[in-house]
Amino acid sequence: MKGTSGTGGAGATTGARAATDAIGVLVVDDDFMVARVHRAFVERVEHFRVVGVAGTGEQALAAVDELRPDLVLLDLYLPDLFGLDVIPRLRAAGHDCDVMVISAAREADTVRGAVRHGVVDYLLKPFDFEDLRVRLERYAGRRGRLLGTVVRSQADVDRVLAGAAAPAAAVPALPKGMSAETAELVERALREADGTLSASECAALTGISRVSARRYLEYFHTVGSADVSLRYGVAGRPERRYRFRGAVTGVALPRAARP
Repeated sequence: MKGTSGTGGAGATTGARAATDAIGVLVVDDDFMVARVHRAFVERVEHFRVVGVAGTGEQALAAVDELRPDLVLLDLYLPDLFGLDVIPRLRAAGHDCDVMVISAAREADTVRGAVRHGVVDYLLKPFDFEDLRVRLERYAGRRGRLLGTVVRSQADVDRVLAGAAAPAAAVPALPKGMSAETAELVERALREADGTLSASECAALTGISRVSARRYLEYFHTVGSADVSLRYGVAGRPERRYRFRGAVTGVALPRAARP
């Protein structure tokens, strides 16, 4: 952003989009330092541009009315409104912007409520740049397909609905350069870990390099078979730690590769 200015009653920070085809994003978070970090993350993703920042639910409503963003990154724990209560008010005001929840709220009822309100994604705090980048790029791809769709038949409708749905639960093939044997080792280490596991700890348990361990752990996270949390130390970057999700055992490996 080259410069910012106040939005008057909205209490949000604004700036001009760099290009007409950029996806405009409104960041909503009551912690101004967190909002600053989220803004910096978004600005690093190609085709995305932050058009404003708001710190309360009422400010968010005013900012959407004034700035007309394409996407709202919405925290749920706001000082004046619960984040999910903002969404129906946006719809009642005629705004069709998409909403991505970014929150520490892990309650199942909250997640279900977010789904019922039609959010495009739900990202748990804390997270790092890569976590958000993947979701923004996935959103941009879905949005592009939806905007470019011409419906001529039921098949076209089915493709639109499939593209707008949550990521498919189909088992993906391992990426190029990854082996089923090593993936099996890493999966076993994750399953047997007492709590969370770092890439360095996984490397020590499996005998592979830390870089390779990180790659396989990130793959398990991408396909939904591992959760990621961040551990903050005294100095330096936070450590990414992984926990196996038992409900999706074996999702990352092709059937032929499993015993």
